[in-house]
Amino acid sequence: MANDREQARAFIDQRLAEIFAPEDEALRAAREATAANDMPAIEISPIQGRLLQVLARACKARSILEIGALAGYSGIWLARALPPDGRFISLEVSEKHAQVARASLARANIAAKTEVIVGPATELLPALLVDAPFDLIFIDADKPSYLTYLDWAIKLARPGTVIVADNCIRGGPPLRDDYAQSDDTVRTVGEYDRRVASDPRLLSVALAIDEDATDGFAISVVVG
Repeated sequence: MANDREQARAFIDQRLAEIFAPEDEALRAAREATAANDMPAIEISPIQGRLLQVLARACKARSILEIGALAGYSGIWLARALPPDGRFISLEVSEKHAQVARASLARANIAAKTEVIVGPATELLPALLVDAPFDLIFIDADKPSYLTYLDWAIKLARPGTVIVADNCIRGGPPLRDDYAQSDDTVRTVGEYDRRVASDPRLLSVALAIDEDATDGFAISVVVG
């Protein structure tokens, strides 16, 4: 029975991606660039990318901030949701990853409205106050800094801004009552989930939407 459920889930995941989020050459190349450059294969799934696009269009995003570029895969999904005069900024701590991401964005013919800035996000975020507000902010970087990123995301937002954080389920440990006794990653992600769920400035939900339904997004809208 369990094997039947797993097979059904795999079939559903595959068909949803094929129908709703087919990858073109630029997206496939960005995904392949992770392995080609010895980078971790931790990019979002195609369905997650399409969801980011839907959220960006729904909030009429003209300015998007991403924390964590990796190989530029999520950046392509996000930047493609922008109008021709829109702006996409991605912060990436690794110069090597930033170079790969820039190449991915250039292959997708969206380099003109994108920028990848290198450095620790905690140091770069204060300088972005001059570019605020952002209409959508995607957090997908080092987990122990998620609470700091959330604080800055709210500062850089406006009412109606969508804040999305990846890897907020992690197989379940951050959702347990004893999450605070776990390692830094689980503890911080657990606190992030509870903070966005209870902060009166945010309306939030978390969804298990990655390819094996063990991880996913926490999605918040700034309401005040």
